[in-house]
Amino acid sequence: MRAALDEARAGRGWVDVPIGAVVARDERALGAAGNQRERLGDPTAHAEILAIRAAARALGQWRLEGCTLYVTLEPCAMCAGAAVLARVPRVVFGAPDPKAGFAGSLGNLLQDPRLNHRAEVVGGVLAEECGAILREFFADRRG
Repeated sequence: MRAALDEARAGRGWVDVPIGAVVARDERALGAAGNQRERLGDPTAHAEILAIRAAARALGQWRLEGCTLYVTLEPCAMCAGAAVLARVPRVVFGAPDPKAGFAGSLGNLLQDPRLNHRAEVVGGVLAEECGAILREFFADRRG
């Protein structure tokens, strides 16, 4: 999660919401990214999506079996769906997202029994630190 926090902090320079994600297997990071929606002008450039893409490239396959996705904020529906489709077996997040989170807050796409894959979900890891980065970002934006 510390590496995901580093990715979140790196994004402050391009005015994106500071969310970071890392996909790791056996303690080795395969993909890491911060949000880049503003930087790339791409609504799908969430940290999780970019980290999943990088991990798939590193492995040379789309199935991310044996990997863990670490993310500083509870994944949204798009990112939770991407984790399911990539067969990520474990998702660990920091701060909950009561407005858009789909790993337990608004729904739980990662563990929906109707889908062909379900992930273990661990929430609240370094939640205070992950939430503080977001609170500082939005406080600065409000001026």
